[in-house]
Amino acid sequence: MATVTHQGRTTAYQRSDRGATGDPVLFVHGSGGSHEVWKAQLGRLASTVPVVAVDLSGHGDSDDVPGTDLGWGTLSAYADDVLAVARETDATTLVGNSLGGAVAMHVVLERSFDPDALVLVGSGAKLSVLDDLLVWLDGGNTNVDEDDLDSGAVGDFDRAIEFLHGEDRLFHDPDDRYVDLSKENMREVGQRVTRRDFRSCHTFDVRDELDDIAAPTLAVVGEHDKLTPPKYHEYLAENVQDGRYAEIEDAAHLAMLERPEAFNETLVDFLDDVR
Repeated sequence: MATVTHQGRTTAYQRSDRGATGDPVLFVHGSGGSHEVWKAQLGRLASTVPVVAVDLSGHGDSDDVPGTDLGWGTLSAYADDVLAVARETDATTLVGNSLGGAVAMHVVLERSFDPDALVLVGSGAKLSVLDDLLVWLDGGNTNVDEDDLDSGAVGDFDRAIEFLHGEDRLFHDPDDRYVDLSKENMREVGQRVTRRDFRSCHTFDVRDELDDIAAPTLAVVGEHDKLTPPKYHEYLAENVQDGRYAEIEDAAHLAMLERPEAFNETLVDFLDDVR
């Protein structure tokens, strides 16, 4: 893992370049995840385009930013991570999954970052989270003590993890290895940071700002995604200035991990067309 230091903390990222040419594509993971969710892109896509995958603050090997306000404050901190890595690697295209898509849109709308292209995977202009999931993550208390979250004294983190890995949520019909990887990743990130991610998603709403996104934008969704269904992505594609829609068959929220060949082909076709 490489690192970049900014705002007094260190952000980790992995770069993979197997002889590919062109500017790198920067991949941003979702809630409770890490760069590992992009393993099929770091491995298989890197011969076509240089791939960079970041660990947002508090995830994977990156330093945390404790005490960050939920919502805009968290998205802003994560945006700092993405911008620092983009500057360090000269990445000009952003690909964000779920929360990562919200961060990518925040970077474009709030930081005047002008990417060559934008890809939003399993994401949406508004990302409301199921009330029961929030209760399992923090007991339904937005002011819960972070020490209690670290100790597991509130909520039911295991139930939240099992719910997210239920049928047609993160996965449709996955290889068991990917389910185990995803669950392990979420447990390593921990309840406090995962809860921060989902609470920040819950406040995210840029429906009135989508027309300000000028970069060519691809909204990609797994056919069976119940967390951010196809209609979310159709809305994105219809309301940005230059939007396209793509659906990955036999996949759910983590289409890039569950159906990597189809996802990578869709991404490359889009990039070849717009870059």
